[in-house]
Amino acid sequence: MSDATESGPRAIVIGGSVGGLFTANALRAIGWHVDVFEQSPSELDSRGGGIVLQPSIVRAFAAGRVPVPEQTGVDSIERIYVDERDRIVQRLHMPQTQTAWNVIYTALKRALPADVIHAGETFERLEQDGARVTARFASGRVAHAALLVGADGGRSGVRAQLLPGAQPIYAGYVAWRGLVDEPELPDTVLRMLRNRFTFQQGDAHLFLTYLVPGRDGAIEPGRRRMNWVWYRRLAHDRLPTLFVQRDGTQREGSLPPGTMRDDHRLELADAAHRLLGPTLAALVDATRAPFVQSILDLEVDRMVFDRALLLGDAACLVRPHTAAGVSKAADNAVELAAALRDAAPGPAFDAALARWERDQQRINRSLSERGISLGTRIMGPT
Repeated sequence: MSDATESGPRAIVIGGSVGGLFTANALRAIGWHVDVFEQSPSELDSRGGGIVLQPSIVRAFAAGRVPVPEQTGVDSIERIYVDERDRIVQRLHMPQTQTAWNVIYTALKRALPADVIHAGETFERLEQDGARVTARFASGRVAHAALLVGADGGRSGVRAQLLPGAQPIYAGYVAWRGLVDEPELPDTVLRMLRNRFTFQQGDAHLFLTYLVPGRDGAIEPGRRRMNWVWYRRLAHDRLPTLFVQRDGTQREGSLPPGTMRDDHRLELADAAHRLLGPTLAALVDATRAPFVQSILDLEVDRMVFDRALLLGDAACLVRPHTAAGVSKAADNAVELAAALRDAAPGPAFDAALARWERDQQRINRSLSERGISLGTRIMGPT
């Protein structure tokens, strides 16, 4: 666990998802005192799905002095591409490790003392006065610090104040997603998909699936989960209807597991049987709580605003095809801590933030362009 001291500089982090937690651990490791404010009053570990375990993520654990979980991921040996009749049309030897979002989130959160994270706090606005920034919350709470980090995701409230004109742009398609416990899958499905990263490419759609750790992080056979993602086009005017929960609540841009309406669940299953091979359609059928998110593009022209900054998805949304969403936030956090490690208050501090901003924007731009290029190749021009 990191060894921050109360006498060190203080940072406010808005957002308690992985970007905020990477930042909190990295700053605490260089002696900062950090408070993380998360809008949700409950744990976030039921959200998200599978991710590729990138070297940047392992590096961020080390930088934050967070132990890497012993059971981090599930290995796949090869990539296969199948057609609508389950025939393997391409096979590539490509070993890699897949993990689950909840494994990363849980490890990062457990590394922080309980009093660092403040749940159920909705950010309202920030104010700056020289070298001090103040955050105000809907509860009436007020916090002061030398730095405020907006790590509150693609719909960032911090970004809305700092750059009110910067809004995510819908890319023209959505990602349907699911996680299925291994014991709930037919043997025929497991025989085809086990130890493989499997794809099916169709006309303006792409399905992919792989094994990830189980709900408790277990990686033993029989205790894992099959993660899948299905990219499909959807007209912009259909988005509001899709993102109405079964209880009638209107959401923007995503539906978490367990909230999808029955008619949309049935439409998804019907499309799977029309467009996917039998094995992949059976995987969709076995999914009790599918979820969905719109694919969005966003790249801000500024990340630093005096003593406030934007990080992770709040600054740049990259398409999932890059497999870089979590690793980008990890890199942002590690490089921020590295920039500030020896930066004294005053001009040196400002110069350090400016260098960090320049470097991270260059990386963000490259990832954004790569994601758009991959999306166009997969889905066709929008």
